Amino acid sequence: MLIGVIADDFTGASDIANTLAKGVAPEGGLATAQFPGIPYGPAAEHVEAGVISLKSRTAPIDEAVAESLAALEWLLEQGCRQIIFKYCSTFDSTTEGNIGPVGQALALAMNARGVVVCPAFPTVGRTVYQGHLFVFDTLLNESGMQNHPLTPMTDPDIRRFLALQTKWGVGHVAQAVVTDGASSVAAALAEDAKAGNMFTVVDAISDDDLLTIGEALEDAPLITGGSGIALGLPRNFIRKRLARGGETTFEQQGGPDAILAGSCSGATRGQVDLHQSSQPAYAIDVPKVISGHITADTLVSFIIEHQGKQPLIYSSGTPEDVKEIQNMFGREKVAATLDALFADTARKLIQQGYRKIVVAGGETSGAVAQAVADELGNPTMQIGPEIDPGVPILKLGDGDPVLLALKSGNFGAPDFFRRALSIMGDN
Repeated sequence: MLIGVIADDFTGASDIANTLAKGVAPEGGLATAQFPGIPYGPAAEHVEAGVISLKSRTAPIDEAVAESLAALEWLLEQGCRQIIFKYCSTFDSTTEGNIGPVGQALALAMNARGVVVCPAFPTVGRTVYQGHLFVFDTLLNESGMQNHPLTPMTDPDIRRFLALQTKWGVGHVAQAVVTDGASSVAAALAEDAKAGNMFTVVDAISDDDLLTIGEALEDAPLITGGSGIALGLPRNFIRKRLARGGETTFEQQGGPDAILAGSCSGATRGQVDLHQSSQPAYAIDVPKVISGHITADTLVSFIIEHQGKQPLIYSSGTPEDVKEIQNMFGREKVAATLDALFADTARKLIQQGYRKIVVAGGETSGAVAQAVADELGNPTMQIGPEIDPGVPILKLGDGDPVLLALKSGNFGAPDFFRRALSIMGDN
């Protein structure tokens, strides 16, 4: 294995796995596998890039650090020459962590300094300019992310925000340096490392910038960022003839399907509205879930009743609705209750023979993917075709495989649910 990725949630893991598997023309990508948690044994010999899916984004800091270091140990045992710590392209975090503490622990373990910090993903409108993170033409803290129920982002200056999470210095490589080329970026990173900065925020406003940064990071042992930071990395190994790459095969799956949406982002709410305008949908009443009046059996019954009609279960709501529920029951209790509900629902669907599930929301995707993986004996996740930028289909198992689409809340076109199921296969 050449590249190892430690992803802080499941949607981010499939996002960067998709990037590594595709690569860029003419070289293409790497033979990539995604793992639901840290594997117990060695990876298959043909795997050139391995992505470990953790659920550490909102975990307690000590737990997130410990899990990430354990993932690092396994990846290094597989022979990885380059490690990526992957977080969301909207830098989902809090002033305490977890991006800074996890990144710092990994850097100390690898004796790395001047470690790149670049959440940019221009294809979906995430860019970094003068150290500030934008969502299309809007600063991060005005994009709706300031209302995120778990990781509200109130400061678009990644340098300033990251400095609150680490005791080490945070440097910056400006857009003008990136435009000057890979050698200029590499020199600037070396200067930052020499100055004692552990992290360096690097501007990127286009895919060309990401390719330039990727070339500059040819020999970097540790990189952090969104999935876009991996865009130019496969070709470094392919050009050195260290990797052969490979195309994955994909076959559509028949049988019933279901959609589970637990994101409150504007994009997901729009997708829910469009889908339920023509297909059956069930809105989860959180107080009734907490009181025990709505269970996974309730949701599974609704899905089975509407089999063949692309049934949707959702808990999405406006920021005001979410805040009201959190004030009633507590943020942690609401999140844990919904995660458990969606996980149990997915598990029961698999037992009922469902083999196609579309999931919206990072935390929801993590809960569902882990439940499905556990039910199937934790198989390696194979990367299938891309539905929308950053969202591939994942295939779990052989013989009677399960197809999953794990969508970050803000990703996907308005008709994402319909398109995802169409690519997975007819009922």
